[in-house]
Amino acid sequence: MKTKMVSIDRAAFCDADLAEAARILGRGGLVAFPTETVYGLGANALDEQAAAKIYEAKGRPSDNPLIAHIAKRSDLEVLVKEIPEAAKKLMDAYWPGPLTMIFYKSSLVPYTTTGGLDTVAVRMPDDAIARRLIELAGVPVAAPSANTSGRPSPTAADHVLQDMDGRIEMIVDGGPVGIGVESTIVDVTEETPVLLRPGAITMEMLHETVGTVEIDPAIAGGGDPEARPKAPGMKYRHYAPRAELTLVEDKEWEGSKVSAKVIETIKDLVRDSGERGRKAGIICTDETKHLYQEGAVIRSLGRRDKEETIARSLFGVLREFDSLDVDDIYSESFLEDHLGQAIMNRLKKAAGYHIRKV
Repeated sequence: MKTKMVSIDRAAFCDADLAEAARILGRGGLVAFPTETVYGLGANALDEQAAAKIYEAKGRPSDNPLIAHIAKRSDLEVLVKEIPEAAKKLMDAYWPGPLTMIFYKSSLVPYTTTGGLDTVAVRMPDDAIARRLIELAGVPVAAPSANTSGRPSPTAADHVLQDMDGRIEMIVDGGPVGIGVESTIVDVTEETPVLLRPGAITMEMLHETVGTVEIDPAIAGGGDPEARPKAPGMKYRHYAPRAELTLVEDKEWEGSKVSAKVIETIKDLVRDSGERGRKAGIICTDETKHLYQEGAVIRSLGRRDKEETIARSLFGVLREFDSLDVDDIYSESFLEDHLGQAIMNRLKKAAGYHIRKV
């Protein structure tokens, strides 16, 4: 299969630019497209065979649920049995946007899309290309991140091509994404909403909108490892570069600055990698980049006082380390509040929870 790349100008596109992609989705094919979070790999969410193609293309475990994307709020009604009051409040506040909610599914949604569950994950993206493509296709579009399973999510069309070339029919290139980490996922089937995956809709924002929100133990690396995941990103190793990634964290960390202990530990780890003949990389920020030694591949994610810059850069930097054949990556850690909760969730998953506390 030859994968076709189509470039779309976000500022000036028309239906004709998306017509072929919509036809592919309508007939059960696979199309990668941009959203505000990461690039998604889309197929008809109501077509069991189309959804199965996503798992095959990604090499994704069949019990890892897909997220159904919709273009307008009324599209939700055919996908779910009921819409709880908490969901209505969250939709009013954050749709369209980077929020996915878990509902009890309707009979129209195949179990292939839900990973065998009686629930379905749904979101309305805040991206003009994505929503218009879904509208033109005329079906809800199941769309996990458009990467091979376990790899860092794609934040640019070139990332998609690296993983999906020859596996899917088309990539819609809408340029780099805005947020850079996947959507927040909240389970609204319980009496008290449960956060299953942190994202740009932060825990603080959820509290403000619906009051009490519980946190699933899987976010902290706990929970039952044999349990069927209720949402993407919960059970399996995700976002991982090929290199061994280690997070370095100060046990007595206070405030937002990185401690001297963390910096010196990363320097020591880089020296150790060099002595073992291994190429090392460092993940840091603009505030500390100048403090590290030559001999390592040093990449800043952005500024600590602007967490959105860090989120936007994260997956691209992890992919860059792969292209540079880095063997070991040592990363500074981040405070786990606001958007930092999502950033650390992705880093911990990418590292397989390998954290060096100093």
